[in-house]
Amino acid sequence: LSQWRDHPPGWRSENAAPLVIIRQATDADFDAIWPIFHQIVSAGDSYAYPPDTNQTQARHLWMAVPAATYVVEQDGQILGTYYIKANQQGPGAHVCNCGYMVARAARGQGLASAMCEHSQKIAMEMGFSAMQFNFVASTNQGAIRLWEKLGFATVGRLPKAFKHPVEGNVDALVMYKWLVQESP
Repeated sequence: LSQWRDHPPGWRSENAAPLVIIRQATDADFDAIWPIFHQIVSAGDSYAYPPDTNQTQARHLWMAVPAATYVVEQDGQILGTYYIKANQQGPGAHVCNCGYMVARAARGQGLASAMCEHSQKIAMEMGFSAMQFNFVASTNQGAIRLWEKLGFATVGRLPKAFKHPVEGNVDALVMYKWLVQESP
Protein backbone atom coordinates (compact mmCIF):
# COMPACT_ATOMS: atom_id res chain seq x y z
CA LEU A 1 0.00 0.00 0.00
CA SER A 2 1.97 2.93 -1.32
CA GLN A 3 0.24 5.60 0.75
CA TRP A 4 1.81 4.21 3.95
CA ARG A 5 5.38 4.89 4.86
CA ASP A 6 7.23 3.45 7.78
CA HIS A 7 7.48 5.98 10.58
CA PRO A 8 8.33 4.59 14.03
CA PRO A 9 6.59 4.25 16.41
CA GLY A 10 3.64 3.90 14.05
CA TRP A 11 2.43 4.51 10.53
CA ARG A 12 1.59 7.87 9.05
CA SER A 13 -1.34 8.14 6.70
CA GLU A 14 -0.91 10.67 3.95
CA ASN A 15 -4.52 10.11 2.82
CA ALA A 16 -6.16 11.14 6.06
CA ALA A 17 -6.06 14.88 6.59
CA PRO A 18 -4.58 16.16 8.75
CA LEU A 19 -1.71 13.70 9.14
CA VAL A 20 -2.41 10.87 11.59
CA ILE A 21 -0.35 8.07 13.09
CA ILE A 22 -1.60 4.49 13.40
CA ARG A 23 0.20 2.42 16.01
CA GLN A 24 -0.34 -0.69 18.07
CA ALA A 25 -2.41 0.02 21.17
CA THR A 26 -1.05 -0.38 24.67
CA ASP A 27 -3.02 -1.26 27.79
CA ALA A 28 -2.78 2.39 28.82
CA ASP A 29 -4.62 3.42 25.63
CA PHE A 30 -7.83 1.73 26.69
CA ASP A 31 -8.87 4.72 28.80
CA ALA A 32 -9.04 6.71 25.53
CA ILE A 33 -10.55 3.81 23.54
CA TRP A 34 -13.39 3.22 26.03
CA PRO A 35 -15.38 6.42 25.27
CA ILE A 36 -15.25 5.61 21.53
CA PHE A 37 -16.25 1.98 22.14
CA HIS A 38 -19.05 2.98 24.54
CA GLN A 39 -20.42 5.65 22.18
CA ILE A 40 -20.64 3.23 19.26
CA VAL A 41 -21.75 0.07 21.05
CA SER A 42 -24.37 1.76 23.23
CA ALA A 43 -26.05 3.10 20.05
CA GLY A 44 -26.76 -0.52 19.09
CA ASP A 45 -26.88 0.23 15.36
CA SER A 46 -23.63 -1.21 14.01
CA TYR A 47 -21.96 -3.76 16.32
CA ALA A 48 -23.46 -6.99 17.63
CA TYR A 49 -22.09 -6.39 21.14
CA PRO A 50 -24.78 -5.84 23.78
CA PRO A 51 -25.47 -2.07 24.06
CA ASP A 52 -24.90 -2.28 27.82
CA THR A 53 -21.38 -3.75 27.49
CA ASN A 54 -19.43 -2.40 30.45
CA GLN A 55 -15.86 -1.13 30.50
CA THR A 56 -14.37 -4.38 31.84
CA GLN A 57 -16.16 -6.45 29.19
CA ALA A 58 -15.15 -3.97 26.49
CA ARG A 59 -11.49 -4.11 27.52
CA HIS A 60 -11.58 -7.90 27.19
CA LEU A 61 -13.38 -7.83 23.82
CA TRP A 62 -11.21 -5.11 22.27
CA MET A 63 -7.81 -5.64 23.89
CA ALA A 64 -7.51 -9.29 25.04
CA VAL A 65 -9.42 -11.37 22.47
CA PRO A 66 -7.86 -9.96 19.26
CA ALA A 67 -4.38 -10.85 18.02
CA ALA A 68 -3.62 -7.10 17.97
CA THR A 69 -5.35 -3.77 18.54
CA TYR A 70 -4.34 -0.47 16.93
CA VAL A 71 -5.19 3.18 17.50
CA VAL A 72 -5.21 6.13 15.15
CA GLU A 73 -4.10 9.35 16.73
CA GLN A 74 -3.51 12.95 15.82
CA ASP A 75 -1.48 15.26 18.04
CA GLY A 76 -1.51 12.60 20.76
CA GLN A 77 -5.32 12.25 20.79
CA ILE A 78 -6.84 8.85 19.98
CA LEU A 79 -9.55 9.32 17.36
CA GLY A 80 -10.18 5.73 16.33
CA THR A 81 -9.23 2.12 16.88
CA TYR A 82 -9.33 -1.29 15.25
CA TYR A 83 -8.62 -4.89 16.14
CA ILE A 84 -7.40 -7.81 14.04
CA LYS A 85 -7.87 -11.49 14.80
CA ALA A 86 -8.25 -14.82 13.05
CA ASN A 87 -11.80 -15.21 11.82
CA GLN A 88 -11.78 -18.94 12.60
CA GLN A 89 -9.35 -21.48 13.98
CA GLY A 90 -7.72 -24.39 12.18
CA PRO A 91 -8.37 -24.56 8.42
CA GLY A 92 -9.95 -21.07 8.48
CA ALA A 93 -7.13 -19.36 10.38
CA HIS A 94 -5.68 -17.79 7.20
CA VAL A 95 -8.67 -15.41 7.07
CA CYS A 96 -8.72 -12.51 9.51
CA ASN A 97 -11.51 -10.41 10.89
CA CYS A 98 -11.27 -6.74 11.88
CA GLY A 99 -13.51 -4.26 13.65
CA TYR A 100 -13.11 -0.48 13.30
CA MET A 101 -14.37 2.40 15.43
CA VAL A 102 -14.00 6.14 14.89
CA ALA A 103 -15.05 8.74 17.45
CA ARG A 104 -18.21 10.51 16.28
CA ALA A 105 -16.46 13.91 16.34
CA ALA A 106 -13.67 12.60 14.05
CA ARG A 107 -15.84 11.03 11.34
CA GLY A 108 -15.57 12.15 7.74
CA GLN A 109 -11.80 12.67 7.90
CA GLY A 110 -10.77 9.43 6.18
CA LEU A 111 -9.81 7.63 9.39
CA ALA A 112 -11.86 4.46 8.77
CA SER A 113 -10.37 4.20 5.29
CA ALA A 114 -6.84 4.73 6.67
CA MET A 115 -7.38 2.07 9.35
CA CYS A 116 -8.81 -0.45 6.87
CA GLU A 117 -5.91 0.05 4.47
CA HIS A 118 -3.45 -0.23 7.37
CA SER A 119 -5.16 -3.38 8.65
CA GLN A 120 -4.84 -5.06 5.26
CA LYS A 121 -1.08 -4.46 5.29
CA ILE A 122 -0.82 -5.70 8.90
CA ALA A 123 -2.95 -8.75 8.02
CA MET A 124 -0.54 -9.77 5.27
CA GLU A 125 2.45 -9.18 7.57
CA MET A 126 0.75 -11.46 10.14
CA GLY A 127 0.35 -14.18 7.50
CA PHE A 128 -3.36 -13.78 6.74
CA SER A 129 -4.46 -14.31 3.12
CA ALA A 130 -7.93 -12.77 3.31
CA MET A 131 -10.11 -10.48 5.41
CA GLN A 132 -13.77 -11.04 6.25
CA PHE A 133 -16.36 -8.86 7.93
CA ASN A 134 -18.90 -11.26 9.39
CA PHE A 135 -21.86 -9.13 10.36
CA VAL A 136 -22.19 -5.74 8.62
CA ALA A 137 -25.63 -4.27 9.31
CA SER A 138 -27.28 -3.50 5.96
CA THR A 139 -28.33 -0.13 7.39
CA ASN A 140 -24.65 0.83 7.86
CA GLN A 141 -24.47 2.25 4.32
CA GLY A 142 -21.38 4.37 4.96
CA ALA A 143 -19.35 1.33 6.01
CA ILE A 144 -20.68 -0.77 3.13
CA ARG A 145 -19.74 1.92 0.58
CA LEU A 146 -16.27 2.22 2.11
CA TRP A 147 -15.62 -1.53 2.21
CA GLU A 148 -16.76 -1.85 -1.42
CA LYS A 149 -14.51 1.06 -2.44
CA LEU A 150 -11.60 -0.75 -0.75
CA GLY A 151 -12.27 -3.94 -2.73
CA PHE A 152 -14.53 -5.97 -0.43
CA ALA A 153 -17.38 -7.93 -1.97
CA THR A 154 -20.62 -8.94 -0.33
CA VAL A 155 -20.50 -12.73 -0.36
CA GLY A 156 -23.46 -13.43 1.87
CA ARG A 157 -26.65 -11.92 3.22
CA LEU A 158 -28.24 -13.03 6.47
CA PRO A 159 -31.92 -12.07 6.29
CA LYS A 160 -33.18 -10.09 9.30
CA ALA A 161 -30.16 -11.17 11.40
CA PHE A 162 -29.36 -7.76 12.96
CA LYS A 163 -31.82 -6.19 15.40
CA HIS A 164 -31.45 -2.46 14.67
CA PRO A 165 -32.82 -0.21 17.46
CA VAL A 166 -34.83 1.94 15.00
CA GLU A 167 -35.26 -0.10 11.80
CA GLY A 168 -36.07 -3.41 13.49
CA ASN A 169 -34.71 -6.64 12.03
CA VAL A 170 -32.43 -5.85 9.09
CA ASP A 171 -30.11 -7.98 6.99
CA ALA A 172 -26.49 -8.54 7.98
CA LEU A 173 -23.88 -8.81 5.25
CA VAL A 174 -20.77 -10.96 5.06
CA MET A 175 -18.05 -9.05 3.19
CA TYR A 176 -14.77 -10.55 1.99
CA LYS A 177 -11.52 -9.65 0.29
CA TRP A 178 -8.65 -11.91 -0.82
CA LEU A 179 -5.45 -10.02 0.09
CA VAL A 180 -2.64 -12.07 -1.42
CA GLN A 181 -1.51 -11.41 -4.96
CA GLU A 182 -1.63 -14.70 -6.86
CA SER A 183 1.40 -15.63 -9.00
CA PRO A 184 0.62 -16.14 -12.71
